[in-house]
Amino acid sequence: MIPTSLDTQHLIALAAALGWASGLRLYAVVFFTGLAGTLGWVALPAGLHVLQHPLVMAAAGLMGAVEFFADKIPGLDSLWDGLHTLVRIPAGAALAAAVFGGDQAVWATIAGLLGGTLAATSHVAKATTRAAINTSPEPFSNVAASLAGDAAVPAMLWLAVSHPGWFAVALLVALAVSVLLTVLLLKFLKSLVRSLRGRLGGTSPAA
Repeated sequence: MIPTSLDTQHLIALAAALGWASGLRLYAVVFFTGLAGTLGWVALPAGLHVLQHPLVMAAAGLMGAVEFFADKIPGLDSLWDGLHTLVRIPAGAALAAAVFGGDQAVWATIAGLLGGTLAATSHVAKATTRAAINTSPEPFSNVAASLAGDAAVPAMLWLAVSHPGWFAVALLVALAVSVLLTVLLLKFLKSLVRSLRGRLGGTSPAA
């Protein structure tokens, strides 16, 4: 059951969830958070009330729909991730900081730093994973990975406000997996690039 009012533990979890999820699906985060506040499921902190504005929700919903389809097209998904590198991370930091607002400047600063770091971690892991998946010609793994991201965002947001303790466990697991995947897949992509360069460099015109 989701509490209608949030205590400090829930607010910290919510800030972390907003930051982490923004690195995956920023527009879905904005839309679902605003929707939860509008429907009265959660009493959003004052700093997040702007997400309930109809225009903000409409814009987030439209961009979220575009992202939903763009994220399932090999090649286009990596281009989309590249374009959003400078959007998701600061947005994640701003959303996390807004949980505490200007009345709690210390907590807002800490939340902003946490949110930005989590957004960067999830974004880099997502972009690296999708780039590696795109080296495969079949499209099914791409779609499966995208659907997993679609499901993870609302699930983690719900967990943050309903069971912050379990959310902390899930977040730690997600971070460990993200770091591991990033390291392994970056090595894979680097070896792939070296292999391609070797093939191209070794090709010489016939005498």
